Amino acid sequence: MVRRIAIVEDDAAIRANYTEALSRHGYEVSAYAARREAMEAFRLRLPDLTIIDIGLGDDAEGGFALCRDLRSLSPQIPIVFLTARDSDFDVVSGFRLGADDYLTKGVSLPHLMARIAALFRRVDALAEAKPVEERIVRGELELDLKRFSAHWKGSRVELTLTEFWIAHSLARHPGHVKNRDQLMRDAELVVDDATVTSHVKRLRAKFIGADPAFDAIETAYGLGYRWKS
Repeated sequence: MVRRIAIVEDDAAIRANYTEALSRHGYEVSAYAARREAMEAFRLRLPDLTIIDIGLGDDAEGGFALCRDLRSLSPQIPIVFLTARDSDFDVVSGFRLGADDYLTKGVSLPHLMARIAALFRRVDALAEAKPVEERIVRGELELDLKRFSAHWKGSRVELTLTEFWIAHSLARHPGHVKNRDQLMRDAELVVDDATVTSHVKRLRAKFIGADPAFDAIETAYGLGYRWKS
């Protein structure tokens, strides 16, 4: 199966370079220069993964808006920011909007390909889960790996691919503390501690949005996180 990757980048030369590189690695690539044309295409057919720059022409925050709009179409599609902007504020903003990864331009091609491959491995792991692992129920939580769905007290909670894997990692063994390295390994992330913290905060906030009394994710200060027994 040929994977379809969309890249949204306003610089024509950079757009062409990444398109060629991804194509050489066997991906089917669609490239867009602006947010509007990308969304028009996504509404017709979603790619398997999207790479987005933050600044798109005169729209300095266009990539952030595109990420938010794309998340409204699909909570699980892997989204990667690839941008020259490397401030902590931008990185945290990207993850808060639902990105699965954040890379700065200048990253080596092998590194980029490894990160893309890691995201696709997570997608495949969900699709190929063994029947015994297809459904996890922990109190009010239900995770369905076959349908890629999360429910709390019967209400669906829309999670990104990364958030789903973090919830899965914590809920599989309630009461056990998972440190940030373990969560990164389970979710196939290659990020710093602050980024893991951002993912967990967003995950917790989504469950609180469904139930203000939600308190199942505990912080073990200095150690990591656990799902309450």
